[in-house]
Amino acid sequence: MRASIRLGSLFGIPLGINYTWFIIFVLVTLSLALHYFPSTYPQWPARTYWVIGIATSVIFFASVVAHELAHSLVSMANGVPVKSITLFIFGGVAEIGEEARRPSGELVMALAGPLASLVIAVFFTLMWLLLTPINEPLAALSNWLIRINLLLAIFNLIPGFPLDGGRVLRSIIWWISGNYRQATRFASYAGQGIAYLFILGGIFIMFSGDWLNGLWFALIGWFLDSAAAGGYRQAVLQDNLRGYTAGDLMTQDCVMVPLDLSVGDLVRHHILPTARRCFIVTQGDHLEGIMTLHNVKSIPQDRWDITSVSQAMTPASQLKTAHLKDNALSVLQKMDEADISQMPVVEGGKVVGMVARDNLLRFIRMRAELGA
Repeated sequence: MRASIRLGSLFGIPLGINYTWFIIFVLVTLSLALHYFPSTYPQWPARTYWVIGIATSVIFFASVVAHELAHSLVSMANGVPVKSITLFIFGGVAEIGEEARRPSGELVMALAGPLASLVIAVFFTLMWLLLTPINEPLAALSNWLIRINLLLAIFNLIPGFPLDGGRVLRSIIWWISGNYRQATRFASYAGQGIAYLFILGGIFIMFSGDWLNGLWFALIGWFLDSAAAGGYRQAVLQDNLRGYTAGDLMTQDCVMVPLDLSVGDLVRHHILPTARRCFIVTQGDHLEGIMTLHNVKSIPQDRWDITSVSQAMTPASQLKTAHLKDNALSVLQKMDEADISQMPVVEGGKVVGMVARDNLLRFIRMRAELGA
């Protein structure tokens, strides 16, 4: 989940908001200010409903961040990097750089979030007890936050991947079987089963006349189903690339072209005859840049013969590069983040090969077909 707006960082972890978050923030605030608080506390002034509604909504999403931050801090303590925390329409998500290396680490990481939500619920219980005799609006805010954080903890403990409960389930099966992929498959199937129950429940609620809540349940089910299937694919990908480096999977028959070659000659003599999509531009043995079909298409055809590859290429200073011993999975993740399909492998300032997304995916498919 990519952030649309960067808010800063917490403990070195980038914090952002996806644009879809504004939808749920507005819906939660309207629900509190126009329905929940007016129906529960009809004697308040109209302005109070909005002030407490907005404050409650903001603190609720801060609680979601705290939930994800707990996951992230435990992950980092276990040596697993965390790329970001992002708020979006279904709450929040911590983007973990890789999966846990041991079932015990997975178990602790999974339980950290619900435990944080329970601690927050206890804190607001104390606040509610303290504020009830002296300030009803703040006590009402605390009361709602108690219930929503308890609900957040309970919901996340549902035993279906990728919910925290599904990760707990996976860690236990992984611990018992010793098979990470098998454990992920079982937890993902459980997650999809729960997702289908949410969808069916949402449809039933809609036919009962409550369209809004029914639609919301169905959307949650759809999201869980998609996330469970995607989580299993990601686990298979990681399992297939585990232990391999960029040096193992790179191609060494990279075609190198000189700086002064024209784009027209590159197309006529290299791209069309070979159907290659990427070429390394060098001066001697030194990497100057790469030339891709995207670079070629950025130049009008009537200028191909008067434009050199040095003018059209992506220069080395802007390139993402890999080294021979870089983990193959981290190389693929870097390509995804940068939205590129090739990455030169450089050692000692010289290009020694090229890692291509297509090659990595073919390697993964071949391993799956062979059952390796």
